[in-house]
Amino acid sequence: MSAEAVRQDQGQDRGPGKAHDQARDQAWGQVREVNRPGHQSPAYEQDPVPLALHTAPLPEYGSGSLADLLPTLAAGQGVPDLTANITELTPADRNCVFLIDGLGWEQIKAHPDEAPYLTSLLGTSRGNTGRPLTAGFPATTATSLASVGTGLPPAAHGLPGYTVRDPATGELMNQLRWKPWTDPHAWQPYPTVFQLAEAAGVHTAQVSSPAFADTPLTRIALSGGTFHGRLTGEERMDLAAGQLAAGDRSLVYTYYSEVDGNGHRFGVDSDAWRGQLMYVDRLVQRLAAQLPPRAALYVTADHGMIDIPFDERSRVDFDEDWELKAGVALLGGEGRARHVYAVPGAESDVLAVWREVLGEQFWVASRDEAVAAGWFGPPGMLDERVYGRLGDVIAAAHDDVVITASVREPNESAMVGMHGSMTPVEQLVPLLEVRS
Repeated sequence: MSAEAVRQDQGQDRGPGKAHDQARDQAWGQVREVNRPGHQSPAYEQDPVPLALHTAPLPEYGSGSLADLLPTLAAGQGVPDLTANITELTPADRNCVFLIDGLGWEQIKAHPDEAPYLTSLLGTSRGNTGRPLTAGFPATTATSLASVGTGLPPAAHGLPGYTVRDPATGELMNQLRWKPWTDPHAWQPYPTVFQLAEAAGVHTAQVSSPAFADTPLTRIALSGGTFHGRLTGEERMDLAAGQLAAGDRSLVYTYYSEVDGNGHRFGVDSDAWRGQLMYVDRLVQRLAAQLPPRAALYVTADHGMIDIPFDERSRVDFDEDWELKAGVALLGGEGRARHVYAVPGAESDVLAVWREVLGEQFWVASRDEAVAAGWFGPPGMLDERVYGRLGDVIAAAHDDVVITASVREPNESAMVGMHGSMTPVEQLVPLLEVRS
């Protein structure tokens, strides 16, 4: 299936209608209640009831997800074969997307003093509706950047997690660091929205750290036009504004990563994280002040983040848990969004054990259940090449808990801030707007 056909299918398939929307809104409300500050999960019962899969709040694929953003902007600039799925947005001749890694919607709302400018823009989000977008599942950088750049959900672009199994080799593939090496364009064959826009005569550019200039993830998700590497945030803002003015129709992307980095290392309520939030608040204001005529700036993120306490209840160590390890050949994904690959023949047993052990704290699904439920994209959109990359069992965190792996993932297991699942604190991202 072509990328254009995939995008058109995505725009046309918006779920079974009003009942679906009501169920989704109810699920978001239930998960917000569970994740509110001070909430305590109920005590363990002798006969635990696993979380029903239909209670997982699905991303708004086809109407309000990160995958819908660039196609909407480029369609408004006259790029053919793209659909403006985010109907709340008004077209602009010049569009700039500033993606702040790790800055979720709920983090902005919780820190008005550190981010006064961003807070003042909350009402502009998603076309002045004051509503966020959803990242997509899993809510993690490699998956989200691929969704942004290709305009496709994970089921189609094929980067469905932090680490996933490569069916061709049987090894885990880290899709952020691109290890072990595999051909990027075989892994993700669809063109990016930037490439489609450039072919249609739109001036396109990416402004980011020089370290990302030629990474495989950049090549398959964000290429098209010209990449400009700049070290400081201020340099990126100034150059992004200049690139935005360089064409009558322009599509510019710029990026900043250290909000996410400090969240992982120190937590989203640390002084270091707050300092980064104050810094990006000033960066957004700097860029907004330089917008050329007929321009729109959109500030978004790839995911939010949640701090996980360092205790046995909150951190389940897979490497020390004989029940969870039984029958498992590979553990992929990340702490709050796990892909579990079973030894051949043990798939149903692994699913049963993971549901029994974790089912009150995680949505635990088989591969086919997760696909049918629409976790990775609207049902029917899964590319054949992607199917084997998904876990035989997929576990998405509901509570404030992670599945660590202290031996095989020592660095990731030591992180304070985590993300990946479908809870609001991870899934909801801003789409703040400033127009010249």
